[in-house]
Amino acid sequence: MIQKPTLEQRLFAREASVSSAVMYQRWSELLFLHWRWDAGDLQRRLPAGLHVDTHEGEAWLGVVPFLMDRVRPRFLPAVPWVSWFRELNVRTYVHDDEGRPGVWFFSLDCEQPVAVRLARWLFRLPYFDAAMNAERCEGRVTYACRRRSERETSRFEYGLGKALPRAEPGSLAFWLVERYVLFAETRNGLRLGRVSHEPYPLSEVTLGSWDALPLKWDGFEMPGRAPDHVAGSRGVDVRVGALERL
Repeated sequence: MIQKPTLEQRLFAREASVSSAVMYQRWSELLFLHWRWDAGDLQRRLPAGLHVDTHEGEAWLGVVPFLMDRVRPRFLPAVPWVSWFRELNVRTYVHDDEGRPGVWFFSLDCEQPVAVRLARWLFRLPYFDAAMNAERCEGRVTYACRRRSERETSRFEYGLGKALPRAEPGSLAFWLVERYVLFAETRNGLRLGRVSHEPYPLSEVTLGSWDALPLKWDGFEMPGRAPDHVAGSRGVDVRVGALERL
């Protein structure tokens, strides 16, 4: 019998610690853009054993550009030119048969070729090489991403303002951003990976420009409207665990 996630399971995922981290990193200047999406369309794209997670009956699809800082494996220091880079992911929200909530990535664009290959090998995630740029000036971020296999460039311009209260458990913001498990499909079946960090310190967002090209690159139809939900965060320090059997 397939179980749906309970609020207790969602809180447990947030509070559980990664006992033995394989990587350390910081996620900075995050922009979360989300659209309500047809659950059936998303379900058709998922591997067996995963189910679309919903909030009040609605499924969501997200585009998340951000900066990766001080990325390093366990026992090794951060290295200039390797440990700082940009990343952008297209994601939806899922759960397994036991109701464990998590993230399913349709793609992760990254400008650091070492990180792309390491993540494909260690975490079996759909990373893509991309040309990327991000500039921070007077509290605003100008962000650009072009997947190497594509001709168009995805662009975002946004500012992160004053701090907001942490997302309230049960709220849509909590449901969208407070995710601490990722699922990956391997040759030996589904696996899950855990991350641990403090709850996201959310910020007010002023969104100057955006597009949904990363959805198009992953085979989705363009939504034809502004995001239905926008959130942002200055960032969190993250511990990353190895993939585990379900």
